[in-house]
Amino acid sequence: MPDLPLLTTDGPDVLRADTREPVILRGVNRSGLEYAAPDQHGITAAEIDEICGHWGSRIIRLPFNQDWVLNRPGYLETLDQVIAWAAERGAYTLLDLQWLDVERKIAPLPDLNSPKTWGMLADRYKHNPAVLFDLYNEPHDTTVEDWCYWATLLTDTIRAVHPDALVFVGGLNWAYDLRDVVIDRQHIVYSTHVYPNKTATLDPYEAFGHRADEGEPLFAGEWGGWDQHLEWGEQMATYFDQLGMGWTAWSWCDEPHLKRHGAITPFGSLVRRSLRGEL
Repeated sequence: MPDLPLLTTDGPDVLRADTREPVILRGVNRSGLEYAAPDQHGITAAEIDEICGHWGSRIIRLPFNQDWVLNRPGYLETLDQVIAWAAERGAYTLLDLQWLDVERKIAPLPDLNSPKTWGMLADRYKHNPAVLFDLYNEPHDTTVEDWCYWATLLTDTIRAVHPDALVFVGGLNWAYDLRDVVIDRQHIVYSTHVYPNKTATLDPYEAFGHRADEGEPLFAGEWGGWDQHLEWGEQMATYFDQLGMGWTAWSWCDEPHLKRHGAITPFGSLVRRSLRGEL
């Protein structure tokens, strides 16, 4: 099992805490566990083999359901297993608070159970450097003040238990817009979600790219498109390269798909070529 190093930040870079070597984490979202129980939407070792081996992912973003973390027997053990499989293949896992429960799906903001959830997960993985923390999937229909309050609270909750945790914070407008999101804490990675409908209404440089010029680490927690968006996708992959950004493409098994019915989609092929350095 590879000994994955603890990660930290320095200026715009994510880097190994031991050697200070910069690391660009790129991979895919393996969605499913936020809306389906493990026995209904199981993740297999063979699947992680493909994601990390054939595709070349160095990180898997793993959406989860808050209510099931707190209340569903066996759910945490499923997260443990996926994290272990990924680490064995040299990949980090970015835990993503995606759904608060199965009814509300993507609520505008976290809720009063979210600090308890992140405190529990921080304690569970405080000795596992392969686990990273994405505070909340897609804040929306709220104010920057409210979101920054929650992001700071959740960061402090995690860091109280796990001081070295690498924390990812999304923007407003379903995580795309990072213009005014500022968390006054160290070692924060700012995470954007980039889709064609978003870039059509707000230029990527204005939404998030300028933060690289300001010396802050950037990540695209989600980006993706459909068959008609291949030119757009190549442009975004090039832009991420120019900014030195890590990313996790959406999604291994949900729209817009990277794979569908076992077959790679055209956009999935683009992502795989980018992960393998073939673009």
